[in-house]
Amino acid sequence: MDIINENTKSGGRYVAKINGHEAEMTYSRQSQELIVVDHTGVPEPLRGKGIAQALAVHAVEEARRGGWKIVPLCSYLKAQAERHPDWQDVIK
Repeated sequence: MDIINENTKSGGRYVAKINGHEAEMTYSRQSQELIVVDHTGVPEPLRGKGIAQALAVHAVEEARRGGWKIVPLCSYLKAQAERHPDWQDVIK
């Protein structure tokens, strides 16, 4: 699955486009060292296929590459961060 990064001045989103549907994880950038993930959305036809998890893994990998931390305001990412102690290096 390909996940693309769409950046704006104040943040952006990670997007997976599958079969005409878009799943996304949105974030705002607080500083060069910190993003706040505030939403994960997966449309009904794509649910149960691991897409939200793939978006979460992508966000963690991007944070590691970029050298920033993630504040998980989104309930999905917050729950996943609690299940993945190996992500604690980028979770604030």
